[in-house]
Amino acid sequence: MQEILNMTDICKSYYMGEEELQVLFDVNLNISTGEFISILGPSGSGKSTMMNIIGCLDVATSGTYILSGNVINNLDEVELAHVRNKEVGFIFQSFHLLPRLSALQNVELPLIYSGLSRSERRKKAMEILDQVGLSNKMRNMPNQLSGGEQQRVAIARALVTRPTILLADEPTGALDQKTGQQIMELFEELNKEGKTIIMITHDTNIAKHAGKIVNILDGYLT
Repeated sequence: MQEILNMTDICKSYYMGEEELQVLFDVNLNISTGEFISILGPSGSGKSTMMNIIGCLDVATSGTYILSGNVINNLDEVELAHVRNKEVGFIFQSFHLLPRLSALQNVELPLIYSGLSRSERRKKAMEILDQVGLSNKMRNMPNQLSGGEQQRVAIARALVTRPTILLADEPTGALDQKTGQQIMELFEELNKEGKTIIMITHDTNIAKHAGKIVNILDGYLT
């Protein structure tokens, strides 16, 4: 398996005036193609900061982060956005679907700047929605979908650009237990197909669906 993510001695601090608040301490993490990893930790453990750095939404204060051969540390905002759009598919707890767009249009959205024609974008979006079991709900608006169906649309939207990693932040947090279980089964299927998945969660039962669990507590990764 090829290593696609490498973090070495990652530290992250925030500054309030002259006061330094360190959130991550010497984090080391390696992830290879096709792995399914859970980063498990309670509220305030540093897992959200970790997610932001992995997803190129923020940069480390020190240490080295390499994603698909890109050294992330010294990139400016434009370069970060480019890497983020190409390499990372985000899945959030609260879905973040646009309410006035259909399921199909929501999934098409990331492809608008890809240079594909409208018909090609639509074809790709329909294929991905079929893959996540929503071929019969493509024209539905978000408010016509259940929570589980909305999360499946969000997963399809994350998949449609064929990112290097899927980065899921508490993906079952807004769902009941049965629906959450169905979403985790979908993640397992995607992983079997070769997708690399990094999941951030506070729920031990959800974390167990991954092939590997990494614990974070008080900014230290174990």
